[in-house]
Amino acid sequence: MRTYTCTCDNTLFYDNNLCLRCGSPAGFCPACRQVVALLPSGEGGWTCGNASCGVALMKCSNNVEHNVCNRCVPAETAVEAPLCDCCRFNVTIPDLSVEGNLQKWQRLEAAKRRLFYELGELGLPYGTAADGVDPPLSFNFKADIIPSGEYWRNVGGGQRVYTGHDNGRITINIREADDVEREKLRVELGEAQRTLIGHLRHEIGHYYWDVLVKGRREEECAAVFGDHRQPTYAEALERYYQDGAAPDWSTRLISAYASMHPWEDFAETWAAYLDMIAALDTAQHMGFGGQTDAVHAEIEPMIRLYQELGVGLNELNRSFGLPDAVPEVFIPPVFEKMKFLHELVRQGRGENGVLQPEMVAADAPPPTPATDLVSAPLPAAT
Repeated sequence: MRTYTCTCDNTLFYDNNLCLRCGSPAGFCPACRQVVALLPSGEGGWTCGNASCGVALMKCSNNVEHNVCNRCVPAETAVEAPLCDCCRFNVTIPDLSVEGNLQKWQRLEAAKRRLFYELGELGLPYGTAADGVDPPLSFNFKADIIPSGEYWRNVGGGQRVYTGHDNGRITINIREADDVEREKLRVELGEAQRTLIGHLRHEIGHYYWDVLVKGRREEECAAVFGDHRQPTYAEALERYYQDGAAPDWSTRLISAYASMHPWEDFAETWAAYLDMIAALDTAQHMGFGGQTDAVHAEIEPMIRLYQELGVGLNELNRSFGLPDAVPEVFIPPVFEKMKFLHELVRQGRGENGVLQPEMVAADAPPPTPATDLVSAPLPAAT
């Protein structure tokens, strides 16, 4: 993740919606792909403060109405209450009448924006059904439904939302945006990377299995990750939660959960790949991680540099009494899987061509995401 510069020369960060030095509104411009000062242009519009861009912009309606977004939409493509290139993928948002849900949604959107930054940097294809993309990518941010007056019960007769992926639809239980609840689960389940961005990187891995592997490279993928047909996902899931992780997982897999099923091995390794891309990108732009172009670099030097960076980050975290920033060990079997994913990413980038969903013209008002009033379990891969 890089930093940006305001018109007053102050540093702007990716999540900024305000410059703390000059007080200018700030936001992400989809034309120059930078966080910029937003200069008022009259009638509620804005101009990109990047002197080499200067595009007319409108703020995302989720920025204006709820302050959960800092992205803009080109004014020439905007409609009334426009949604930005990230928010337009939402199908369901939390019920904002429930205390605390707005703050949880803000955290979820911040993590999702970082995911989209990574997908954009890698040039991976994605889009909605309106873009002609199949399977279309979308997001549900939903809560468990607990019967009134039965808050002491563990869901009880209500409905539980399962974080997971199903044919392009990524569902996240919003309790993952509660730091206390998520930390309890992280420790209980032994998942070192259980974070909001970690969830999204994992679930987008399932999406890209559908996009880049399914019906195309399944046999090649099975040779690296194992046969996803045997056992079935349902059988593997039951066995995992009954018997736990495979005892030898650390000798061949990136995480314990990866031992559940080859699909989960793929998604866990994909998440680790995106962790690496994000860390190297941030280190490079902050001036302490060397020069690594994730688009053109080979996987071997990238992993070596990430390992070196990880040692330093881990020791820094330990000096503060924090968990390791890079807990994964890149043993030879994991290295081969990362190599396969790196090739898949290049394939996806090549097939993507010039498609950049954030620049697709809005011919009609985008759909308004539903408020989460009714939740249902998601039976597909988690």
